[in-house]
Amino acid sequence: MESHNFPPLKNDRILKAAKGEKPDKIPIWIMRQAGRYLPEFMAFRKEHTFFEICQTPELACEVTLMPINRFDLDAAIIFSDILVIPQALGMTVEMHPGKGPVLPQPLTIQNIKDLEVEGAVGRLEYVGKAITLTRHKLDGKVPLFGFSGAPWTLMGYMIEGGGSKTLSNAKKWLYSHPETAHELLDLLTNIIIDYLVMQIKAGAQIVQVFDSSAEYLNKTLYAQFCLPYLHRISSGIKQKLKDSNLEEVPLVLFAKGAHFNLEDQAELGYDILGIDWTVDPSTVRSRLKNKNITVQGNLDPCALYAPKEELEKMVADMIKSFGTDRYIVNLGHGIYPDAPVESVQTFVEAVHSINI
Repeated sequence: MESHNFPPLKNDRILKAAKGEKPDKIPIWIMRQAGRYLPEFMAFRKEHTFFEICQTPELACEVTLMPINRFDLDAAIIFSDILVIPQALGMTVEMHPGKGPVLPQPLTIQNIKDLEVEGAVGRLEYVGKAITLTRHKLDGKVPLFGFSGAPWTLMGYMIEGGGSKTLSNAKKWLYSHPETAHELLDLLTNIIIDYLVMQIKAGAQIVQVFDSSAEYLNKTLYAQFCLPYLHRISSGIKQKLKDSNLEEVPLVLFAKGAHFNLEDQAELGYDILGIDWTVDPSTVRSRLKNKNITVQGNLDPCALYAPKEELEKMVADMIKSFGTDRYIVNLGHGIYPDAPVESVQTFVEAVHSINI
């Protein structure tokens, strides 16, 4: 990565927290911070389609920097989408206003053989180019996150053809076609490993795996169809970086709704576990007390609608409950499109006002 000649990093709070070191302030970043709630992004979207932004490094870089220019956040996250992987596999993905992502030709048992696996990661090089460009444009101000969807979450979108309240079509595969399900999850895992390694080589200083659909499974199904692949991702990334004589970067796992197996998640080789907003912070610390791991989260995204004083109190209470050791502040899910910008400012300031 030295060939990129990146500027030296000035704010390493998140990287310190990931390693168990003590930063000067509690670090904070916000899932989906680059995008939909920002007025400058809404104006930007009138000129460009969603995937045009994702696939054009200069545009993705510009959007990635929007929240960094506005707020005193401790990390940037590259503007992209988890569904660029299904796109790279030859599936059509459209972003419909008011509805979200739509895959008009969902994956079936019959057409899974048509996935264009060969060269898929190469077709995602635009993400790497956006990361490299953004690292230079950040000028070392904060670290840059890369990310990917987790195998099960990607599988769900690919089979359902978009978002779902039940994921019943995807879960049907787990019960009726487990061998084919494992084949798909294995395929996706291999691509995710190479995709995240590519992002790290391009300049990502920390990467997160989003298992946003974990909540649709129970402990037994998650142990069978998710944990082995999540472990393979962490170990596979580390091995490939070692083989390339590159330093490891912190790995984050955010398995939304998988509170039933936090202890198992802590054994998968990730440095940081994201915690969703439904879990009590003190319970998290109690369950993970013997684990050498950093936690991230978990303010309810709807708390940003609260009055300023109430929001400040909720933030202070959350931090008191988590404690300041090995902790990164975030929401317990992505920020909502109508979140008040002033509340985001309050959130960030409230976190940085607390002494470690």
